[in-house]
Amino acid sequence: MTPDRRMGGSALDASGAGALSYVANTPLTESAMRFLFGVAAAVTIAGSGYAAGRTHPPAPVDEHAGHDMSTMPSVAVSTDAAQVQAQDIPASGGTAAARIGASPRHAEWVAIKVGATDSVMAWVVYPERKDKAAVVIAIHENTGINTWTRAVADQLAADGFIGIAPDLTTMFRTGDLKADPTSDQGRAAIGQVTPEIGNRILDAVAQYGMSLPAAQKKYGIVGFCWGGGRSFLHAATAPGLTASVVYYGSPPNAEQMAAIKAPVLGLYGGNDARINATIPATDSTMKKLGKAYDYQIFDGAGHGFLRAQDGNAANAAAAAAAWPRTIAFFRAKLGK
Repeated sequence: MTPDRRMGGSALDASGAGALSYVANTPLTESAMRFLFGVAAAVTIAGSGYAAGRTHPPAPVDEHAGHDMSTMPSVAVSTDAAQVQAQDIPASGGTAAARIGASPRHAEWVAIKVGATDSVMAWVVYPERKDKAAVVIAIHENTGINTWTRAVADQLAADGFIGIAPDLTTMFRTGDLKADPTSDQGRAAIGQVTPEIGNRILDAVAQYGMSLPAAQKKYGIVGFCWGGGRSFLHAATAPGLTASVVYYGSPPNAEQMAAIKAPVLGLYGGNDARINATIPATDSTMKKLGKAYDYQIFDGAGHGFLRAQDGNAANAAAAAAAWPRTIAFFRAKLGK
């Protein structure tokens, strides 16, 4: 698709050259609600390992394409319930819209050029800091970009990074590209995002992000569910990547792992047998290869726990513990 025809505006190319970025809405308001309470965390630490090598990987089998994230709880909650949630971790699915609406940070939709004729929409949020910031890309679940993914980008900015949440399904959607797709629409589009297309998009988004005047020339990536698998795979195809965080995502195969250069952190729910069955082999293979892979399993938490915090104490506790570890990992690898 062409940016003019699909986006209604111009796009930046991957190097940052070309027209000004397309801004689809006005900057967010500067006023912010500050909430007072946090959630207690209880976690179980599961272990670590380290890995090495480099080859061009074949396309992986995508275990997440058929996984229905719409079945995970994401209910609307009252204002009082929103106040109970900790404000130093990403919003839950039910509190994401309120969190974005109250954010003091500048955010905007942009169209990022991918190759000669295509482009993708992305939500970009800037931290409030006087110096340049590293970039962190947040990859959505298997139902496409939504308000919750954008709230994750906002939290990344709150933690000092330029947060970018790209819609990897843009080229396979119609209608309002800034609106949350329905679960069926998202799953239909996600099935068309091959590993090759996904990595080409992520490469373009990374180059765009690092070309921003406020950005440092380094980036990390974090993904959830389907996006977690893609953040792991991206580590195998992007030698310039500095750090990758995988939330409950499937791993690449051994040949692909051999190509990984960046350190990888995996964060998993204890009640997620399908994904957790892959962890021992992943750990062993990464150790054998000699590259950095550390992971943690949170007892009682389910698949999708960072989004599905509402009404689930184990998920909320896992989220309250996993996110600080995520940020500590990024700060250690990308700088503060």
